Amino acid sequence: MRYARGMDRRDRELLRSAYHDGAVDDHVGFIGRVDDFIDWAFAYHSTQTRYQHYLLNHTAEINGDEAHAETYYLFVGTDRKPANHKTISGGRYVDRLERRDGPWAIVDRVCVVVFNTEAESQITEEVIAMMTRMRIATHDSTDPSYGRPLIAKRAGGGP
Repeated sequence: MRYARGMDRRDRELLRSAYHDGAVDDHVGFIGRVDDFIDWAFAYHSTQTRYQHYLLNHTAEINGDEAHAETYYLFVGTDRKPANHKTISGGRYVDRLERRDGPWAIVDRVCVVVFNTEAESQITEEVIAMMTRMRIATHDSTDPSYGRPLIAKRAGGGP
C-alpha cells in the first residue's frame, strides 16, 4: 500500500519506504535500482493529468525473514497529450521481500503485464471544471489524505 499511495501522491519518501536499499524493479520496460525506477516512474506520471494504482488479490509465502508475494494490480491513467488519452493496464507484481531490522520491504520486483488497453477518456478537464462541488485529487501533500486531523467541511466552510 505504501507503493501505491506513494506513487499516486508522488511522495518519494513514502514510495521509497516500500523498498529496501539496493532493491531492483523490472517494470514495463525499465529494469534497474529503485531510486532510478522512482525517477523514471515520476517522469512518466508527470505527463498525465490523472492516474491511480490499485492493488488487488495478494498472496505471500513467508519463510523466516524472506517472503515471495504476488499482488494483482490495476492502473488507470489519463495523458495530457494527446488530450484525454487513457491507459488501462492490469497485471501482477511478483515480489521478493525481506524483513531487515524490523520492517518488511521489496528487494526484487517483476511487473507482469496481463493486459493493456488504450482509449479516450470521457472525463475531460472541461467536465471536471463543471463539477464545482467535487474534490479533485492532488499529486502532492496538499491532498486531503495528508490532513491531520482530517476535518470534513461542507461547501461554505461549515461542518
